[in-house]
Amino acid sequence: MASELHAAETTRERLDLLDVGLFMRAAALANLSSAAREFGLSPAVASARIAGLERMLGARLLHRTTRRVSVTQEGEIFAAHARELLDAAEAARASVGHAREHPHGRLRVTMPSSLGRQHISPLIPAFLRQFPGVSIELRMTDQIVDLVDEGIDLAIRIGALKDSTLVAKKLASNRRVLCASPAYLAEHGTPRHPADLAQHECVILADQRDWSFVTPTGVIDVRVAGRLATDNGEVIRDALAAGIGIGLKSTWSVAPLLASGELVTLLDDYPLAQTVAIWAVYPSRAFVPPKTLAFIEFLAAQFGEPPYWDVDPARVQR
Repeated sequence: MASELHAAETTRERLDLLDVGLFMRAAALANLSSAAREFGLSPAVASARIAGLERMLGARLLHRTTRRVSVTQEGEIFAAHARELLDAAEAARASVGHAREHPHGRLRVTMPSSLGRQHISPLIPAFLRQFPGVSIELRMTDQIVDLVDEGIDLAIRIGALKDSTLVAKKLASNRRVLCASPAYLAEHGTPRHPADLAQHECVILADQRDWSFVTPTGVIDVRVAGRLATDNGEVIRDALAAGIGIGLKSTWSVAPLLASGELVTLLDDYPLAQTVAIWAVYPSRAFVPPKTLAFIEFLAAQFGEPPYWDVDPARVQR
C-alpha cells in the first residue's frame, strides 16, 4: 500500500502536457478564458489546472487579473523550455503510426512576400487537398523572423544563410540576372562591361549597392547608384519594366517579362560572383514533424530542378 501511495504521489508530480499547452496558449493570448475555450475547458477548470501546474513547479507563472493575464519572469523562463517540450512531444507522437503516414496539425510558415505570392500561395490549395489533416498559417514578410521566438515551424528564405542554429534544405536554385527594358537601353545605351554600370541609373534592393561580377581578370565590385531604392522586389520589377533603370532580379520574378521581351538581360558574359538559392529553414531539433517535411518535399517537387520558371516562364504568376 505504501508503494502504491508513493507511485500515486509521483504521478501527481509529473508534468501534464495539457497543462503546459494551456499555459503557453494563455500566455500567447494574454487571456486565460480564451485559452480555456480553445481547450474545451471552463475558465474555472482552466484556472485550477494552471494553479496546479504552478504548485507542482513551485513558481508563479502568470499574473492574473479579471481581464487579462501576463507572464511572470519565472513563466518566461519556463515557457522557453515548454516550447521545446511540446515540440518534442508532437514530433514523437507524429513519428509513428497513423500520424507518420498522414501528417496533421497547424503549420506556421514565413516567407518573402513576392516569392510567396508568385510561387507558393498558388500551390497551397493542392497541398491542402493532398494533406487534409494539415492547416497552414502563412506569414508574408520580407523581414527575417526569429523562428523560435515567434513559434514558426518553417521559413522560406533566399540567399546565403547565416544562422548556424537552423537546419536548411535547398528547395531550388535562384538564378539572378542583370536586366533592363529596351526603352531604357535605347535612351541610355547598353553597358558592355560591369564597370560601365557606375555610369547608369540602377534600381537598388534595400542597401545592396555593391554588385560583384566574375571577369577574366578576377572578381570586381561595382558601386552602383540610382534614384530608386526599395526593399520590395515587385517595385523593382515594375520600375525596370517602366524603363527607370538597370537592376538585378531573380528569374522567378521576371521570367515572363524576359520571355515577352519587356526586359532583356545584360552582361551575360560576366556572371554574378555570388550564387544564391531558395531554402526551407527550420529550427534544429531531433525530430522534424511530418507536416513540416511534407511541405518541404511538396515545394521541392513542385519547383523542380532546374526550377519551372527557368523552363516554362508562362507558369510564373505576375
